[in-house]
Amino acid sequence: MGFRRRDIEALWRRWLSANRTAEAERDWAPLADFYAPDATYGWMYTPDEHFMAVGREEIRRYALGTEMAGLDGWHYDYQATVTDDVAGMVIGFWKQRAGILDDEGREYEITGIGGSWFGLGENAHGALEFAWQRDWFDLGSTAHTFLAIVASGRAPQGLVDRMSLDGKSQPGHYTLKDLPSSVWPPPVEAGAHVTRELS
Repeated sequence: MGFRRRDIEALWRRWLSANRTAEAERDWAPLADFYAPDATYGWMYTPDEHFMAVGREEIRRYALGTEMAGLDGWHYDYQATVTDDVAGMVIGFWKQRAGILDDEGREYEITGIGGSWFGLGENAHGALEFAWQRDWFDLGSTAHTFLAIVASGRAPQGLVDRMSLDGKSQPGHYTLKDLPSSVWPPPVEAGAHVTRELS
């Protein structure tokens, strides 16, 4: 199954525009409308602590809701995009910046590479939507930046409150054995996109 590249690029332009609006309005929930009703969206915190939202409304409530709590003013600027119109995938690499300045006037930034891997599908009307998404980020760099912001005295209360939470007890957090969807996106886990068999 292939997708028309121009359709993917049009979706991606809408996605980037919607992200800028979400960041400006400090409300990411409307981004859920880009996902299929049964889409999955996950990432890993540690080998045995994962986040996974199953379905558009869990994505809205958890991935774009509770998981974004305390990150008001942060922005995720896409630096590069890789598009596979045959497999129907897009990978976007983003920088994660806090919108908070240090003593030298530089914005706090998570220096590790972060990104999102999207799988595409079509809705009943033939329009493209996200069937799944998996994110990755540098947890060590994230923790370092969060702690530096707190130590500077510039952390908003929302970020301080977020850091005080027990992550494993938050909605959408699972141990590896209890995940409701696979770490690798389901079609990839099933071997639908293997490009090289190893001996």
